[in-house]
Amino acid sequence: NVQDRWESEANGLPFSKGLSRMSCGYLLCTILLFVAVLLAVTVTGTILFMNHYHAPVTEGPPLINTNQDEKNALVTIEKVDGSRINIFIDPNCPDYNNNFLRLEGVQTSLLHSLTDHDMDLKSVKGQDRALLVNLAEEVAKLSAHAGQLKMDYEALRRGQGTLGQDLNTLQTEQGRLIQLLSESQINMVKVVNSVSDALNSMQKEQGVLKTRVKADLQRAPVRGLRPKSCNNGSRPKDCYDIYMNGQREDGIYSVFPTHYPSGFQVFCDMTTDGGGWTVFQRREDGSVNFFRGWEAYREGFGKITGEHWLGMKRIHALTIQANYELRIDLEDFENSTAFAHYGTFGVGLFSVDPDEDGYPLTIADYSGTAGDSLLKHNGMKFTTKDQDNDHSENNCASFYHGAWWYRNCHTSNLNGQYLKGHHTSYADGIEWSSWTGWQYSLKYSEMKIRPNKDDKK
Repeated sequence: NVQDRWESEANGLPFSKGLSRMSCGYLLCTILLFVAVLLAVTVTGTILFMNHYHAPVTEGPPLINTNQDEKNALVTIEKVDGSRINIFIDPNCPDYNNNFLRLEGVQTSLLHSLTDHDMDLKSVKGQDRALLVNLAEEVAKLSAHAGQLKMDYEALRRGQGTLGQDLNTLQTEQGRLIQLLSESQINMVKVVNSVSDALNSMQKEQGVLKTRVKADLQRAPVRGLRPKSCNNGSRPKDCYDIYMNGQREDGIYSVFPTHYPSGFQVFCDMTTDGGGWTVFQRREDGSVNFFRGWEAYREGFGKITGEHWLGMKRIHALTIQANYELRIDLEDFENSTAFAHYGTFGVGLFSVDPDEDGYPLTIADYSGTAGDSLLKHNGMKFTTKDQDNDHSENNCASFYHGAWWYRNCHTSNLNGQYLKGHHTSYADGIEWSSWTGWQYSLKYSEMKIRPNKDDKK
């Protein structure tokens, strides 16, 4: 050392400066070597990391869809590189239990694959691990949903079985109902045939009865023969007796029917169609109210020389003593006239108590110029606003403001309101429908009777 020191000093360099230069060079070489080694390690690590990790941070995770683009795909997994994995089931398979088994198998296989893949990629961290976890969760949810679907399917199958049993029961009941309907139809046909036979029998009996009634009316044996005149001192039974006694003037006379010996006054028409008519109803000026009750029509009202109704008691007493004919004279407000003639007329002819029986009408054999508007009322009882004897649900007398032998309801209404010609109301005036219809109230009407030809002899 002493020698080196002397040599250094001989060369003109201090000994301490040479030692310092040697230390700096060694440190620089060490640093460069460390940097080189670190660089190599970094490059190697980067290469290895790139080989195992292909999804940059900026790229999204794979997408899992259910039955979107593929009609028969149960699950579609779209990977980052654009490729797709589709898990299919067969929708046309009739056995749905096999579908569920296949689905469970696919699920198990997928879980095994994910487990194996997870074992192989334990070194993989970050988003790969999150992807696998999300996929496993979605598959678990899908499995739970498939289990629920299977339970629903089993419930539907049980319901289908119950529905099948109900349908079988319904078919059985339907068969019984069809059988009952068939039997009912057969019984109904028998009933209809029986009713038809009964109606035919009734019609035949009615025809025979009509023939007998007409013959009885023509013979009228219970009412006896009329006297030819009153010259022997007997009292007149009606206006025809008075006419036959020589009276030819129209006016008021007293008559004494067989069953009404106390007698009453009537107006006799001695000029129309041979005379001898007993008037029992007249309408001419509207001075008398004809919209009255049962008692008024039974006893009669009005003035005999003007508008009046003779009374059902008196009309009955007249018509049961012989066979009578009826004449109805009509006039409108244009002074046109017409008449209706009926060869047979009676009130309560076959009644033991005519008031209780309702004074039923007997009418037949129409002729004349006004047309028939009364034959349809044949056999009907008399109805007033307080005594409903018609066949209508309503009281025809109240509805049409009159009193008549209404059926359901009328073709004539000569005791209706005095409405003076055309009116807007319907059929509630003095109507004779076959001549002026149901909305024209006549100016004049007169109803009168006399013995028919057989009893005039």
